[in-house]
Amino acid sequence: MTTVRRAKSSRPGVGREGGLATEVLGFVWRRKAVSRAEIARHTGRSRSTISEVVGRLLPTGLIEEVGSGESRGGRRPILIGFRDRASVILGVDIGAAHVSVALTDLRGRILEWREEDHPVRSDPQGTADLAVRLGEACLAARGNGVPTPMGIGVAVPSPVDPGSPYRILERILPAWHAFDLLGELRDHFQVPVFVDNDANLGALAEHHWGKAVGIDDFAYLKVATGIGAGLMIGGEIYRGATGVAGEIGHVAIDPRGPECVCGNRGCLATFVGTAPLLSRIRALLPQFPQSVLNGAAADIRALEDAALADDPLALKVVDEAARNLGIVIAGVLNLMNPGSVIVGGSLARLGDRLLVPLSEAVASRTLVASAAASRIRTSELGPRATALGAATHVLAAALADPRLFPGVSAS
Repeated sequence: MTTVRRAKSSRPGVGREGGLATEVLGFVWRRKAVSRAEIARHTGRSRSTISEVVGRLLPTGLIEEVGSGESRGGRRPILIGFRDRASVILGVDIGAAHVSVALTDLRGRILEWREEDHPVRSDPQGTADLAVRLGEACLAARGNGVPTPMGIGVAVPSPVDPGSPYRILERILPAWHAFDLLGELRDHFQVPVFVDNDANLGALAEHHWGKAVGIDDFAYLKVATGIGAGLMIGGEIYRGATGVAGEIGHVAIDPRGPECVCGNRGCLATFVGTAPLLSRIRALLPQFPQSVLNGAAADIRALEDAALADDPLALKVVDEAARNLGIVIAGVLNLMNPGSVIVGGSLARLGDRLLVPLSEAVASRTLVASAAASRIRTSELGPRATALGAATHVLAAALADPRLFPGVSAS
């Protein structure tokens, strides 16, 4: 993660009670509308102290008085609400072959969306230029009244070392050696920029807005061009010592299998992902001459559409992919015992056609206790999950440090 802090100013600030102001702001955001008395009870502070903190936060425009609550025998309390439209965030999803940008409010609602295919792997400068153009298009679509984005979140298809966030793993994207994508976005928009791995941000989106709301220990699998996992432990993304936790695509399931880009053989990514699935379709076509995939456009969407139409070839390819995924998911369950496993990415829309064989493979390889405790489900956030997670990354950082919100200083 990298940030650029705004200069101190005379704008309203969080003051000496910065920690309390952060707690109050987060509580109001979670509850949406709450009285000063409820905030006092939640924080264990006096009403006078809470009134002082609220008084400092009101001029920031992040909260406002939103009407009266129910009376408990006296004067009806004035409710404090969070202003979800006080600012906007840009979430950028840099995929292996596309760039997507979401403009969200402070409640994770996607206000604008832009997406274009692009040869990301081979064209870093063009990717940065496209991200800027799509971001500007999202802002322009909202008209002159839209505020400047408070920050930009970026999801990349590579592990991210928290100590070196500008560095994208060269083995994954060799053409990106020393290219500063974050600097390009920061310099153009002049706002803080945050970055993380795409699967981590998919997990973050699920935790805030999707199937994992209320679940603090789960695994999110992104099945797309490649395979990755976001691991949530205790409500926090687990990144490992150097930021590479969750690279399950490089877990070997067949030591005699195809060579992987990482240098090993038989990694999950050599069996599941866009390229290996399309290669498998081509290999099996002679056995299924009547398949709708015979002569169809060779892309993952065609495979999904065919599987949803119960095409035998497509179902066989999906079944094989699910069972290979199941081998690795079983290992995750036995090792971590997460409360849930959520499958996202392009294949998630297949629902039970993916989940049934996957669950069968998992059940045959897990301890009864670990399998019983974990529900395996597909995400319902769709193809916008990663960009939404990127925007959520910025929001979560600002709720933890309100100085990142526009109009808030430390004074």
